[in-house]
Amino acid sequence: MNILIIGSKGFIGSHALLFFKNLKHTVFGCDIVVDYEAENYFLLSVVNANFQEIFSAQNFDVCLNCSGAASVPDSLLHPQRDFELNVSNVFKILDAIRISQPSCKFINLSSAAVYGNPEKLPITENILLQPVSPYGLHKKMAEEILTEFHQHYNIPTISLRIFSVFGPNLKKQLFWDLYKKMSNDNEQIEIFGTGNESRDFIFITDLLNAIYLIIKHSTFEGNVMNVANGKEILIKDAVDKFTQEFQWKGKIVYSQSNRTGDPVNWQADISNLKRIGYEQKFSLQAGLKEYVQWLKEKK
Repeated sequence: MNILIIGSKGFIGSHALLFFKNLKHTVFGCDIVVDYEAENYFLLSVVNANFQEIFSAQNFDVCLNCSGAASVPDSLLHPQRDFELNVSNVFKILDAIRISQPSCKFINLSSAAVYGNPEKLPITENILLQPVSPYGLHKKMAEEILTEFHQHYNIPTISLRIFSVFGPNLKKQLFWDLYKKMSNDNEQIEIFGTGNESRDFIFITDLLNAIYLIIKHSTFEGNVMNVANGKEILIKDAVDKFTQEFQWKGKIVYSQSNRTGDPVNWQADISNLKRIGYEQKFSLQAGLKEYVQWLKEKK
């Protein structure tokens, strides 16, 4: 397969590039970062990305969009930028596909943020979406655009509602924040929340295996799919596992208040993902071992 990965310099995109190369597919990277050495690489303009040039120059079987903003706090501070990166660019990509390559499968990485605070767990794909941040709302808009292009132009599309993915090279979110605080010789650190919030964690390798199964077996009918492990893990338990793996002996204090835009409890229903053959390979502990090893090597 010829696979285009937009956002190939980011956390998920860079892993996806190596993953599909190792599977002997022909992989093309695409990002705003200048790279004079990379083969099969398209450089995008930061100001006004022209996706039409890319799809006119090369045929692709699959386009995996890993680009966009991925920060709830930043979406509150800069909602226009978040909209442009997570909504406008998705429309531009799909319009380029419509014009030049309408048979190209398009996968957009959406987010569990579209759910907000669901009334019950686990979260199925068909519940009412109630995002609690501009980021979540914009991801919801992007999903609707994928449905629009499938319904009106027959473009094969799917939105993947990614839950809490982590792994080497991730420099944000819970485990990275813990690492930064624990590395400053602090005997006590504070974390947002109560510790009883929960997330459904998925290691980067498991995510990529899931994406590959989706490419091979999904219907691409403008549909959506949860991508997680179907396990609710309390933040305090995840923090304890990281502390154990990092071998930090200090004290954790919880602020007892949540940040604006952060949901409280998440657990995905992954019945649809399991139907196409997904099985978890990395437990949270095993994934954290890989992550901490990377943290130690990068010092």
